[in-house]
Amino acid sequence: MSSSEQESLEPKDDLSTHLFECRVCSFVYDPKEGIKKYGISKGIAFSDLDKQKFRCPVCREGIEVFRDIGPASKASGFEENLDYGFGVNKLTPGQKNVLIFGGLAFALACFLSLYSLN
Repeated sequence: MSSSEQESLEPKDDLSTHLFECRVCSFVYDPKEGIKKYGISKGIAFSDLDKQKFRCPVCREGIEVFRDIGPASKASGFEENLDYGFGVNKLTPGQKNVLIFGGLAFALACFLSLYSLN
């Protein structure tokens, strides 16, 4: 396989838009938001942060404890598992939270409505 064929098979991801998560406290650095508290403006990629001075805003660990978790729109989970289930595996973590907690709120509302059945 030639190098041009290999390049065409690899996904074209822009690392400047990827989210990075602290492995200690689970803080997520989003370049679209920045960190206003520390003077990091919106649009600053994680790779452009000062490696010597940057610390996690929550646990104060260094930049080496962060890991790339991909773009915000990427579904969570292993790639080979995304086709299983009822389509829930293709949801992003935020969508899964809405589904879970929305279902719990609906179940609580149904349970509380039973009190009105005197």
